[in-house]
Amino acid sequence: MKYFLKLGLILLIISVVASGILAYINSITKPLIEENERREKEEARMDVLPEAVTFDSLTVFNKETVYTAKDDSGNIVGYTFIACKYGYSSNVKTMVGLKPDLSINNVKIISQSETPGLGANCIKPEFQAEFADKTENELKVDKDGGDIISLTGATITTRTIANSIKEGLNELKNIILTEEEVTE
Repeated sequence: MKYFLKLGLILLIISVVASGILAYINSITKPLIEENERREKEEARMDVLPEAVTFDSLTVFNKETVYTAKDDSGNIVGYTFIACKYGYSSNVKTMVGLKPDLSINNVKIISQSETPGLGANCIKPEFQAEFADKTENELKVDKDGGDIISLTGATITTRTIANSIKEGLNELKNIILTEEEVTE
């Protein structure tokens, strides 16, 4: 019996030390990871709306901030938000840049873990260009009668991106309409 207690105590000590080391390493790396994620989102906002100089927080939906993009004169040049939806095998996060008329200026996939060689091709610029100048009603893939050409073997990923953008655009449209009613 003493032998088992001794082994249990040794295992407890090893577990406590290992947990303490992991917690310490996490406390060091967490701020760095958060800063890198913030910087990646900032760069993605600049990529989807390059004419913007500043991005002002408008509201939050789906746990992500929506930004109003302004030029150096303070005029609104568009909006940015992150659209996120579960695709074939992972959440696909897309930074969306909108023009003031709420048509899409550009999109950039910022996070995905889809099937390599199939759904992961969504990060290619030629695929992301499929969404440029589309309105909410035009966000349909070719398999559903739309103009967005599906990735070969990855219709689910393509449909996920289109639908997540459409949902986010619809939500943003409601927010903007509500704010306009309040200011009148």
